[in-house]
Amino acid sequence: MGMPIHKLSLPEFLAWEEQQTERHEFFRGETFNMVGGKRGHGRVITKLVRHLDTHLDDTRCQVFSENMKVQVGHDAVLYPDVFVTCDDRFTADERVFTAPVLVIEVLSPSTQRYDRSEKFAIYRKLASLREYVLIDPDTRRVEVFRAQPDGGWTFVDMTDGGRLVLESIDFELDLAQVFKGMDSDEAPAS
Repeated sequence: MGMPIHKLSLPEFLAWEEQQTERHEFFRGETFNMVGGKRGHGRVITKLVRHLDTHLDDTRCQVFSENMKVQVGHDAVLYPDVFVTCDDRFTADERVFTAPVLVIEVLSPSTQRYDRSEKFAIYRKLASLREYVLIDPDTRRVEVFRAQPDGGWTFVDMTDGGRLVLESIDFELDLAQVFKGMDSDEAPAS
């Protein structure tokens, strides 16, 4: 998260954000410009959305990516890289969601510290959230935090296990599929 660019109320932010060409996050009245990701970041997001969408196809849950907002109380509006909601209260023209069960952040060097600490602390305020996932496309590290009945969170490092296991939506995927196409030697011959 960079330096704040505006001080607004939540309703002011939501109205202002609708008029912007770039994405901005909101936290306690401050507005922050979002920067674009690199190739690896975008590739991982695309792979995850594709596999999650197929998995959720005949369920009431839906996957969304980085252009949709998640609102946390009256304090924050964030753009997760990927999230899943099973909340059927939203409409087809919805732009702000409030009840994700799963949030995935694909790390970049500039956002890694924020995604691991402050952003995770904000997301933990969501009663609906069951899992928070951090994926580092550079190191191929995959970390999953799972909500526990007592309000705590359990950490599961899936980096060496070879599979991404998301209990909140009963989903498993080989990590090779998550990172497929990231290396230049994997590109198809022309």
